Order: sequence, then structure tokens, then C-alpha cells
Amino acid sequence: MFKRPALLTEKNFHYCPGCHHGIMHRLLAEVLEEFNPEETIGVSSVGCSVFIYDYIDIDWVAAAHGRAPAVATGVKRVKPDRLVFTYQGDGDLAAIGTGEIVHAAARGEKITAIFINNAVYGMTGGQMAPTTLTGQKTTTTPEGRNPAHQGYPVKMVEMLSVLDGVAYAARVALNTPKRILEAKKALRKAFKVQRANLGFSIIEVLSACPTNWGVSPVEALKWVDEKMIAYYPLGEYKTPQEGVE
Repeated sequence: MFKRPALLTEKNFHYCPGCHHGIMHRLLAEVLEEFNPEETIGVSSVGCSVFIYDYIDIDWVAAAHGRAPAVATGVKRVKPDRLVFTYQGDGDLAAIGTGEIVHAAARGEKITAIFINNAVYGMTGGQMAPTTLTGQKTTTTPEGRNPAHQGYPVKMVEMLSVLDGVAYAARVALNTPKRILEAKKALRKAFKVQRANLGFSIIEVLSACPTNWGVSPVEALKWVDEKMIAYYPLGEYKTPQEGVE
């Protein structure tokens, strides 16, 4: 029966209409209930999701901007029996926190990173992010991102998946019911990989940001399909040999 996950608090989300953070919070709450929530520690970052600790009723640690992987590393090494994950946007993980995520992955830290990619800086008003698509207009690229001046969008999952310390890497989207179910399956698998002590795991989530894209929530679903997935293909980029399902 469809019901509200017990781990979701009664507090109303502060997100804009059509934003996918709410969907991802629900999926996260549902999957964590399958593990032991009392033995789970989340690390929140800086960005639109900064208040995630208000919505999911587990233990949380708030990290400085971009430092969530380092904080999660410390927590996991002190509490190796805990399920530890970060929840980060593209500004936090792929810009100021690039060094943190690369080296946590290279070290094979037994943590899980949930990376929300909406191709723009949402919290601060829609500036260009490392993940902003070529030609995409933002407040700092009003003529559209030009690789000759701003470089190319960074494909984090492809980049991290070649590192030996990474056990599981996948990219998912939330713009259709089928893809939401696939995202839930990938999230569950990432946590199982951590439970099996196989190494670092990361889930990249293509997420809509209608407000800063300047489109309606419905148009944003189509934009994810036609623009984002075309550049950021979905799928599992690395899976463990041990057969974790």
C-alpha cells in the first residue's frame, strides 16, 4: 500500500515547484528503511538541499561547502559499522568539492555519495555550474555556455568510475515513473556495496530545476529527457564483481 515513509518528518519541503529533491528525499527514506536507520549517518552539504536533515529522521552531520566526503570519511573510519552517505549538489561536489570527492573515491572509502546534478547553481540564483550543458543559458552565461570560453561540462560518474577505489557508479534520472524505480534500485545497490565493504559508491541523479531553467515543471521533465540524458547517459558505469544486486 502506498504510504508516507516513516523516516520522512512532517515538515513541508522548501523546494521550488517541480524540483526533484523531494522525490529523491522520499526514495532515500524508503531505501533507508530497508536497512537499519538507527545505524545510518548522513552528511549534508551546502546548496538547495542544505536542510535535508529537517526532512529525513536519521543522524546527520553538517559539512562545510564541498567537504562532505572528508567528513563522511572521518565518520566512517570512527564508526565502520554505520551506513554513511553524503548528499551533494553539483556546486558542492563538482566545483568546490572536486578534490574531496576524487580523493575519497581514489582511496576507496566505504561511503556512498548521492550527487544531485541539475546543470545549474540552484541556491544562489542560476549561475553556470561545472555541469551546465554546452549552449545552456544561465545568469552568468546569458549567451549560452561556450566551450571556447567556459570549457566543457564535467561528467563526474564517467571520471570517477575509472578509479580503482570505486566499487559502484551509476547515473539515474527522476523524470518518469520507470526511471524513479530504477533510481531506487541503484540507490539500494549502492548501499549494499557499502555494507559489503567493497569500496566507494556513487549515484548521480539528473534532477530538474524549473525555476532556474526558466521552464514549467512539465517542460522540465522533457528538458531532462532531451537535453540532460543526451549528454549524461543513464546506466551503471561500474559494478562489483561479487554480484551485489
